[in-house]
Amino acid sequence: MKDSRRTNTVTNSIAILETVADSGTGVTAKEIAERLGLAPATTYRLLNSLVADEYLVRTADLRGFALGARLRGLAAAITVPAVPTAARMLLDDFRASTRFAVHLMNFRPAAIQVINEDPDHPIPGERELARHLHASAAGKLLLSSHTEWRAMVAAPARIAARTKIDHAALATDLQSIREAGYARAADELVPGIACLALPVYKSSGTLAGALCLSGPSNRLNVLDTHRDSARDCAARLGPLLY
Repeated sequence: MKDSRRTNTVTNSIAILETVADSGTGVTAKEIAERLGLAPATTYRLLNSLVADEYLVRTADLRGFALGARLRGLAAAITVPAVPTAARMLLDDFRASTRFAVHLMNFRPAAIQVINEDPDHPIPGERELARHLHASAAGKLLLSSHTEWRAMVAAPARIAARTKIDHAALATDLQSIREAGYARAADELVPGIACLALPVYKSSGTLAGALCLSGPSNRLNVLDTHRDSARDCAARLGPLLY
């Protein structure tokens, strides 16, 4: 019985959030209750809880409601930034100059988003890429920018035979990345695949993303010959994207 009430509370809370999003700023408790067929007392109780948790806020006149900061944060986390035409053209030109896969990543504080995938070379292991920052070149590049990176990979999982799961080994890798200004990984995320990740910066100098070049790990030495041109491309992408 208790589980059933909890399920109803979650379901009704989500329905209220959807109603506020659909109706727009200023929708009232009465309008929400009528639209959802909820009892006024239930509606007010759930609204007060959502306001307390910052999923909703009251409007200035205290009569209506609007979406709150926590929902905006969730929306931002799943919104994929648009890649402008000039950046796409630059990526296309760079792809034409190499036979390797070229992908563009955007960094959240503790997450990676693929914002422009090479149309001819889909990313292998994209799910693992997003979940296991310690196992990819792009993930390590992101980790290297955080002093508290251990909290982001508290229990590193072995994804492939060469995945580093020891914090001491990862710390050595991240220090090397800081010194070199780029990241590389081979056979750590997907067996047989190597990757270079070159940083893309905002004008402020903040790390914002990565240009990734990947191919067979047995051709890592050839991949390395494209590092300088990839670094130049990444430097030119920054102003176009951020």
